[in-house]
Amino acid sequence: MKLPLILSADEVERLLVMAGKLKVHAMLALGYGCGLRAGEIVRLKVADIDSAQMIIRIVQSKGRKDRHVMLPQEVLSLLREWWKVRPSRYDADVPLGDRWLFPGQRRGEHLTTRQLSRLFHAAAKAAGITKRVSLHSLRHSFATHLLEGGTDIRYIQALLETATYCSPTQDREADHVSVPSAVRGDRAHYKAIRLPRRRGDIHSAIGRFDGMDTGVDDR
Repeated sequence: MKLPLILSADEVERLLVMAGKLKVHAMLALGYGCGLRAGEIVRLKVADIDSAQMIIRIVQSKGRKDRHVMLPQEVLSLLREWWKVRPSRYDADVPLGDRWLFPGQRRGEHLTTRQLSRLFHAAAKAAGITKRVSLHSLRHSFATHLLEGGTDIRYIQALLETATYCSPTQDREADHVSVPSAVRGDRAHYKAIRLPRRRGDIHSAIGRFDGMDTGVDDR
C-alpha cells in the first residue's frame, strides 16, 4: 500500500501563512485543523457550525454517513472573520442555516472541490513546498500530528471516520469507539492541533457564529 505524503508542522504553517485571502486560509485551516475532506469543506452550511458545543456536523459525507468533528477555537475565529466579509448577494433570500459557508459563483451553488484544489496548490507553491501533495494531505497530516502529540488513535479514527477497530493490547481487549462519544467525551484533544495566526490577523469580537448579522456587504 502506498503511504500518503505528510506535511510537517513547519510546512503546514508556511502553507497557511501563504494562503493569502481569508477565505482560502479558513478553508485550508478546516482541512488541517479539523481533518475534513475537500467535499466536506465546500459543502459546509452555517447550521453545521455548533459554536456552543465546539463541534462541526458533517452531514451525509463519504458512505452517506454523518459525524461530528472538533471545532478548534482558532478555526471558529477564522470562520467568524470570514462571515463578516463573505459575499451575500446570492443568498439574501435563503434561510441563515441553509447558507453555504463558501458560496460559488452561481446562485445557490457552493465552491467546487476543483476550485479548492487549485487554491491549495497555489498556496503550496507560494510556500515553497515541492512535495507532490494534495489537499487530502492536510487530512493525513492532521491525523499524523495528533498521533505524534499523544492523542489516542481511537479518537483519531473516530474523528476521521476511518475503521474504528483497535487491536487488543496487554491491558485492553479489542473494542470499538463510537464517533459521538469520541468527540464529546474528551475535549483534551481539541488543543492538540495548533494553527498559526493569519498574516494581519484580526480576531472578531462578535458573539456566537449562528447569531451573526447576515446583512454583510460584498467585499
